[in-house]
Amino acid sequence: MESYKREIEKGFLFWKEKEGRKPLILRGARQIGKSTIVRKFGEQFDYYIELNLEREDDAKYFETNDSVKQIFNSIALQRGYVLKKNHQILLFIDEIQERPKVIQLLRYFFEDLPHIHVIAAGSLLEFVLGEVKQFPVGRIEYLYMHPFNFNEFLGAEGNEPLINEFHSIPIQSIAHELLMQRFHQYCIIGGMPEVVKRFYTDGDMTRIRSIYNSIWNTYKSDVEKYASNKTELQVIRHILKTAPVFLDQRITFQNFGNSNYRSREVGEAFRNLDAAGLIRLIYPTTSYTAPAITDFKKSPRIQFLDTGIVNNALGIQGELIPMKDFSNAYRGALIPHVIAQELMSLNEDNDEKPQFWVRDKAQSSAEIDLVFRFESMLIPIEIKSGSTGSMKSLHYFINHVDHCYAVRIYGGKFSIEEHKTPEGKAFKLMNLPYYLGTKIPEYVAYFLEQVGYSKQSV
Repeated sequence: MESYKREIEKGFLFWKEKEGRKPLILRGARQIGKSTIVRKFGEQFDYYIELNLEREDDAKYFETNDSVKQIFNSIALQRGYVLKKNHQILLFIDEIQERPKVIQLLRYFFEDLPHIHVIAAGSLLEFVLGEVKQFPVGRIEYLYMHPFNFNEFLGAEGNEPLINEFHSIPIQSIAHELLMQRFHQYCIIGGMPEVVKRFYTDGDMTRIRSIYNSIWNTYKSDVEKYASNKTELQVIRHILKTAPVFLDQRITFQNFGNSNYRSREVGEAFRNLDAAGLIRLIYPTTSYTAPAITDFKKSPRIQFLDTGIVNNALGIQGELIPMKDFSNAYRGALIPHVIAQELMSLNEDNDEKPQFWVRDKAQSSAEIDLVFRFESMLIPIEIKSGSTGSMKSLHYFINHVDHCYAVRIYGGKFSIEEHKTPEGKAFKLMNLPYYLGTKIPEYVAYFLEQVGYSKQSV
């Protein structure tokens, strides 16, 4: 597959050059481009050696020997390499979950062969980590990879003038319509690399369904392998079949999807799917200031690995194609899902999830789509249709915090406005077009600078 530029490449470069570098485990779901990006990175080295532990010929190196020096020498000898210490060498161990013992051995690469760059990757690692008797804590590093975000999707097109406009802050009106058009394409097809490649190869969004069906069937087969019993297997299958229709609502585990399954059974299955990266559980916070403490007693939302997967499961791509504004698409649930996906894609060195806010009071319906931390503040982010509309929950939140800043994401153009809550508290509102999801951190900083924020002014 053609290798498009990915943001995570910067993380690889930083890791390559830093002092005290440790073996790196690249985390992320299957089929998001992990192997492709490592192979591209390998072009920078004098020698690139790849092992795939799903292949017996590659796995055999680790079966009878625990000395990483002897293992590496055996690999080099078998492949006819004459390696010297002044050579830059990248060893890539793919599908490492197939041999949990090899995860344990990574620490010895750090201790005994520090001059060799080692990257490991694997899907569903969480399911096998319990089999690692001596996990190499403090001897490995992590990077987390995600499907294409809109920034990367736009970069794959190669339209440099439009890319430059996208990165200008604030965004200029001249680029708005074109960016809306591109973002709508991204919302429909999602960010799975194979789908992005197909789209940019033939430009036909109607031919991706078979690709997504194949991807989803592979995921289902993977996860089902790790079901601990027949009941858990049935619950996982039920969730994968029914979860997409709950995209616009918070869920409860008991009797999920009109089933007879108990809360404990559904909760365990969801946690396994979350660990696999396929369906994430996003829990709310009731905090008004940072750090926002997650409340696991509240009902969560669900977040799929990729919006394109959800669209395919719901069969809604066709109805999205002619739409001019996606704010109300699929009962208003599509854009919040994409924005959450965009924010998660920015996390390369951790697995943090975005948070939404709910009022800590029984029977209250007050809810904020997202909260974003800036210093000690939690900035409320509402995702609304149109340029106006009810902001009752946002007003409530603003009335109860010690700052006066809020963000609205919608289908219109960028602007900064002054508002008042019904109770009379003045606040500044930044309106962001919804194609700027990956730019939220930069725009929040720009917004606060423009309105004269300082710690003393709060």
